[in-house]
Amino acid sequence: MSHLPDVYAIVAIEAANAVDYSQVGETSIDTIRMNIALSEFVLKWEHEHEPTFITDGTIVPLQVLTHEEALALMQTAAWQEPIEEIE
Repeated sequence: MSHLPDVYAIVAIEAANAVDYSQVGETSIDTIRMNIALSEFVLKWEHEHEPTFITDGTIVPLQVLTHEEALALMQTAAWQEPIEEIE
């Protein structure tokens, strides 16, 4: 049986303490990827194992993304500071 793609969710930072980190790819609040404004973060889980805090509505993602969509979002100005060129 093949593994289904991972699921990525963008979540409001206020929900970070409600996450059961044993159910997602991140290990703690210290390892989440936050946007530049520190208002949103990313969670990842295996498609076959949706976290109970998502299933029961404790946390409602702002967006649910594929791997490719998450990578594209991480390249935007909201998620990545521009790198200054050294002359």
